[in-house]
Amino acid sequence: MSVRGDVWSIYRETLPILFVALGGGLFAGLVLEGLLESVDRFPGLLVMVPVFLATRGNVYGALGGRISSGLHQGLLEPRFEWDERLVNAVLASAINGIGISLVIGVITWLTLVTLGWEVAALSELVGIMVIAGVLTSIVLIFGLLALIFTGYTYGYDPDNLVGPIVTTLGDIFGMLFLLFAIDLIEVIG
Repeated sequence: MSVRGDVWSIYRETLPILFVALGGGLFAGLVLEGLLESVDRFPGLLVMVPVFLATRGNVYGALGGRISSGLHQGLLEPRFEWDERLVNAVLASAINGIGISLVIGVITWLTLVTLGWEVAALSELVGIMVIAGVLTSIVLIFGLLALIFTGYTYGYDPDNLVGPIVTTLGDIFGMLFLLFAIDLIEVIG
C-alpha cells in the first residue's frame, strides 16, 4: 500500500471514533459539573480527577496495545475465550488500575496534608478512588476488548482504535463512577 493509501486508511478508521470520543469528552465534562457539588464535602476531590482519568488511559491503553499486538501477531483470536496471554494481560491491567487508584487517594491526601490545605478524610478519598477504580476496570477491560475484537473482525486496525476507545470509555465511565463512588461514600459516611 502506498503512503497515501496508508494515510487514507488510518484517517478513515479513526475519524468516526474521534467524533464519538469528542461526544464522550463533552458528556464527561457534564458529569464533572455534577461532581463539583461534592467538592465542599470532599476537599481534595478535584486534585484527584485529572490523575484518575490519566491513569485510566495509561493502564488500559497499555492493555489495548498488548491486545492489538497479539491480534497482529496471531497470538490472540478476536473473541472472549480462555487464553493465558489474554487472561494475564487482563489481570495485570486490573491490578494496576485498581492499585493505582488506591495510590492516588493516599498520595493526594498526603500531599494536601503536607501543604496544609483542607482535605477530606483519608478513608473517604481512598474509598472514592478504589470504588471508581474497580468499576472502571470492569467496564474498560470488557468494553475495550469487545470494541477491539469487533473492529478487528470487521477489518479495522486495532492500533487505530485503542487510543480513542480508551480515552472515551475512561472519561465517560471514570466520571460516572467517580460520581457514583462519591454518592456511595456519602451514604456510608
